[in-house]
Amino acid sequence: MEYRELTKEEFADIQSRILYEDNHLIVVNKRVGEIVQGDRTGDECLADTLKAFVALRDGKPGKVFMGVPHRLDRPVSGICMFAKTSKALERLNAMFREGEVHKWYWALVCKEPPAPGAALENWLGRNEKQNKAYVLPAKKGEAKLARLEYEYIGRTDRYFLLEVRLLTGRHHQIRCQLSHAGMVIKGDLKYGAPRSNPDGGICLHARRITFVHPVRKEEMTVEAPVPSSWKGIAGILG
Repeated sequence: MEYRELTKEEFADIQSRILYEDNHLIVVNKRVGEIVQGDRTGDECLADTLKAFVALRDGKPGKVFMGVPHRLDRPVSGICMFAKTSKALERLNAMFREGEVHKWYWALVCKEPPAPGAALENWLGRNEKQNKAYVLPAKKGEAKLARLEYEYIGRTDRYFLLEVRLLTGRHHQIRCQLSHAGMVIKGDLKYGAPRSNPDGGICLHARRITFVHPVRKEEMTVEAPVPSSWKGIAGILG
């Protein structure tokens, strides 16, 4: 099977964003605007770009397997894991489903958090036409319980940096719950931000992931550097 031939620049870009790779997994730092898996837009997805990358790099004449065990929203950046074998995909799907993959996100929010750290628990409903989640006062219809914890870890001159531990995986969960708690994510117009970011993304970044390797059974932690567009973050990190 033939894949689209990547330009030298595209090849180098993907290569520079690989955070971890072995025979079973490849973990990359997703950019704002990339889609993880094909959708109705018809835009090339990151899974297909990675197939083309592996085919070119490894000289593979046949079909390249690239399974998608989890996804990030298009305007979100950060850690995105892919399975290079069907065995790894099956096991990772089960691990994500059972909450055995632990995920931390960084979020730049527009208002100072009301507490240095807290747990948020809400019932979330979803409007398919709007592609948006809403906090509901109680369980209703197909509403799902959403849980996360956040810690306030620093600030820039205008924004506040949170580390969020995601305890459930609901649609737009972090965006919706933080907005409901008065902490709208920078650039997130859909959930109440006053203005967009120049790159069209939002300041939500999948920062760190911890899991047991699906084949080798070793505990692993992978971390992704934040986008260079997050001005002022270097001062927080020291």
